Amino acid sequence: IMNRNDTPARIAHVFSGTFVHSTPRAAVEILQNCVLGVDDKGKIAFIEKHQDVVSLSEIWGFETSDIRQLGQYEFLMPGMVDTHIHASQYSYAGTALDLPLLEWLNTYTFPVEAKYKDLDFANDVYTKVVRRTLKNGTTTACYFATIHTDASLLLGELADRFGQRALVGKVCMDYNSAYPNVKPVVTPRFAPSCSSSLLSELGEIANNNKLHVQSHISENKEEVELVKTLFPGCKSYTDVYLKHNLLTDRTVMAHGCHLTDEELEIFRETGSAVSHCPNSNISICSGMLNVRNVLNHNVKLGLGTDVAGGYSPSMLDAMRRTLDTSKALTIQDPQHKTLSFEEVFRLATLGGSEALSLDDQIGNFVVGKDFDALRVNVCVPDGPIDLFPGEGDDRNITEVYMAGRRVVPFPDT
Repeated sequence: IMNRNDTPARIAHVFSGTFVHSTPRAAVEILQNCVLGVDDKGKIAFIEKHQDVVSLSEIWGFETSDIRQLGQYEFLMPGMVDTHIHASQYSYAGTALDLPLLEWLNTYTFPVEAKYKDLDFANDVYTKVVRRTLKNGTTTACYFATIHTDASLLLGELADRFGQRALVGKVCMDYNSAYPNVKPVVTPRFAPSCSSSLLSELGEIANNNKLHVQSHISENKEEVELVKTLFPGCKSYTDVYLKHNLLTDRTVMAHGCHLTDEELEIFRETGSAVSHCPNSNISICSGMLNVRNVLNHNVKLGLGTDVAGGYSPSMLDAMRRTLDTSKALTIQDPQHKTLSFEEVFRLATLGGSEALSLDDQIGNFVVGKDFDALRVNVCVPDGPIDLFPGEGDDRNITEVYMAGRRVVPFPDT
């Protein structure tokens, strides 16, 4: 249990009940009969045992009648972090999964992304993807947009309007001052679509301005071979990004299915992260990432939906597919240590915040961090599960908070 701050602030919310989160030491920590306070800046002010509630109310200046009591079958958990999602591909999620990566891009993706020069089209899709992912419990999303500056700016505006924390690329340098919870991210699509000079320029921009970087790496074997022919002077796919100064402690690379141990060592040394996108990896037959091996190399790792290579915009789906992939690897090799659901819960929350270098702000219930949280009710009326050990879905998420602001249910619903 964390201690309260020395300097009290005005308290905006107080919750009492069960809180579930991850720490670096515990994949899942369950805090029962606790009380958590959120200040008027949206930060966690205290989290203490409920028996101290009277003294807490005196210290922090709130009324015990203001406490929001979680029900018997409710708990609060940190908001989930989607470390890799293509907002621009949401309109065809669940379709067009019959081709491998490079053909898939040329046949389906590039023609759709060309439509984003039309801001009405962009507004329709981007509004839907932000609302859907928020309802699904994604409080932070690392978005790929398109080459269109105005549409990319619009995605940032919509994320801010609906209350989602976001990294948005294409890079637009005025994001920093426009929306405090929306940041730019330098976004080379992937090495095969970029010249060496472009990669160098993007690396320079990222380092000079301390910006995040996102791209793809070693998604399928055909792509890895193509990179070898396009960059013959580089030792590996990872070496391409390393040589162009794009591997930093603010970098997240999607997929990594075919990274070697030597490449993972470079990730560890640079502080770069991997975004595991298991739905996509299976859906377009790219490969299966050995997450256990990545973690054993002490490389930061989060989960991503990778819409629309992945057919679901739900991080719960990403968690389930992560377990499926790990179990498939165990079937292939009984010596493989299967991931536990507790470990996957951490990857979807604290792990994602680490992958995006936001773990000083979000990821778990620690005093001083922003209150990004989901209120979960496993017994919601007309919900998808009956009340005995079972599995929930997005309909169990009844409220979503970002930086202390309740963003779901939406104000217009």
